[in-house]
Amino acid sequence: MKEKSESGGAGGYVRADQIDLKSLDEQLQRHLSRAWTMEKNKSKKDEGDGGGGGGVQQQRPSNAVTRQEWEIDPSKLIIKGVIARGTFGTVHRGIYDGQDVAVKLLDWGEEGHRSEAEIASLRAAFTQEVGVWHKLDHPNVTKFIGATMGTSELNIQTENSHVSMPSNFCCVVVEYCPGGALKSYLIKNRRRKLAFRVVIQLALDLARGLSYLHSKKIVHRDVKTENMLLDKTRTVKIADFGVARLEASNPNDMTGETGTLGYMAPEVLNGNPYNRKCDVYSFGICLWEIYCCDMPYPDLSFSEMTSAVVRQKKMTKNVECETTESEARDTSVLPKLSCKRYEAMLGC
Repeated sequence: MKEKSESGGAGGYVRADQIDLKSLDEQLQRHLSRAWTMEKNKSKKDEGDGGGGGGVQQQRPSNAVTRQEWEIDPSKLIIKGVIARGTFGTVHRGIYDGQDVAVKLLDWGEEGHRSEAEIASLRAAFTQEVGVWHKLDHPNVTKFIGATMGTSELNIQTENSHVSMPSNFCCVVVEYCPGGALKSYLIKNRRRKLAFRVVIQLALDLARGLSYLHSKKIVHRDVKTENMLLDKTRTVKIADFGVARLEASNPNDMTGETGTLGYMAPEVLNGNPYNRKCDVYSFGICLWEIYCCDMPYPDLSFSEMTSAVVRQKKMTKNVECETTESEARDTSVLPKLSCKRYEAMLGC
């Protein structure tokens, strides 16, 4: 072969019999040894910062740190039959970690059928709902157990098998209320109406639940009998915090039509600024519904209903609930601080 050029340029050649293979092996070994030592020192440093485990095992704690405090372990969840259906999903009965629960499965549509912006908006709404709900603890608020955000690894157990859920599925797990929705209970009693004592009990349960939410500066924004559940003792529990939010310090920051037509306050329908008082208006509609066991504005179209609310047209209905004279005058069923309206109702 050609001798190496005098300039020592990279383009020259050397004779094969002049290559010192042993020297090259020693250089390569020293290089690999230095690289191994640097990697080992880096792993020790990560272990000291992470508080345990090295190498590949370090990835597990990092995943645990990013998990939200409200997230559940899907492997402990068993889903049973459907008990209700809604716009974005279904509600199932289930078992979580041995506890009887209700599981709300949210379906955001088939993958690829929604834009990234739509998915991001739905995820933000979901995070807001569970972020509000998981901090609440009151006998008149449905107990939040946990939730899980859509993931490709979501594998849920049914009574007969395991089902791999699409990545756009999310679920919320709450206590199971065997009495169902308050609205269904009222429809069942539409003909015979409710006893006065029951009307007062339901009204007070709902009032206490709302009072608790407002004490936490939370505005529910969708107070209606469909979103009230009954447990086995017929206690009312507020549910569904999909549009709930912390009350803005500046009322102008809360505008827009949010809620359900028929229960929405005039200021909400008009797109004006509002606060927790919008829940109080909805509470009043629920009181009418509980007393009458009927739908609000049952004979009006959507446009007529909107006009009636904005113009503050009163709902009128002649209803006699099942009340004896002695029961009506039994003030033990009323709050300790009875208002003048209650006194007038009792003929005081």
